[in-house]
Amino acid sequence: MTSAEPGDLGDPATDPSKGPGSTGTPTGATPPRPRQRDTVRSVVRGIGEVFITLGVLLLLMCAYQLWWTNVESAQAISAGRDDIIKSWHQPAPTPTGTGTATPSAQPTPDYGTGFALLYIPRLRDKVWGLPIHQGVGKDVLAQGAGHYRATAMPGQVGNFAIAAHRSTHDEPFANFPDLRAGDKVYVQTRTEWFVYTLTKDDPNLSPSDVWVVEPVPGKPGATPTQKLMTMTTCTPRYGSTGRWAWWAALTATSPTTGPAPDGITGTA
Repeated sequence: MTSAEPGDLGDPATDPSKGPGSTGTPTGATPPRPRQRDTVRSVVRGIGEVFITLGVLLLLMCAYQLWWTNVESAQAISAGRDDIIKSWHQPAPTPTGTGTATPSAQPTPDYGTGFALLYIPRLRDKVWGLPIHQGVGKDVLAQGAGHYRATAMPGQVGNFAIAAHRSTHDEPFANFPDLRAGDKVYVQTRTEWFVYTLTKDDPNLSPSDVWVVEPVPGKPGATPTQKLMTMTTCTPRYGSTGRWAWWAALTATSPTTGPAPDGITGTA
């Protein structure tokens, strides 16, 4: 043989590394440890798969919170609105005592019961016939706005306070920052329309600032003389570390048996 052919592995007689008993490892070199390397690879691969799985689960959770809860709540809000309107066509509950029923004599609804509809022209896309239910638990706020149970009812002396989501659950108060002093807020009950006018806000509150829903906000123990309204929501929009509140004062009332207020009919 005068020249090497393709694939020729060499002659053991002239290649020391191919001699009898040779392992093919050059003299002085450390033999590889294939089992150790395979173990490291398996561990790294396993950790990677865990992180990928966690990432997928996080994405699914975000999709549920930011999208699917909107779908579910939109359906619940529509159904709640229909239920409230239907209840108004049923005989009114018999008031206790004697005399003519007034806003101050409104019966307190049971937890979770819808009793009013909310209209805010500035937030018309999301807040137009928004159901107001009794209570502010998560189950209630998934169906629209919730009424702080210890606060006044619509039109009463004191502070009629409500809350709603700014993100997720159909995000009724998504555009809360668009509100301005002087904007009108309309609350429709079985018998009356109540028109509140926004006066001021505070976007830098904390969840512990419960004074915002007191009968006289910021004045514990004070006797209320005005008919106020407070609306609260979370801030920032996709967080819940802070609270944002708008306050309003009652400026007009009218019976639901008559024409709707101008701001509802579009003539304001």
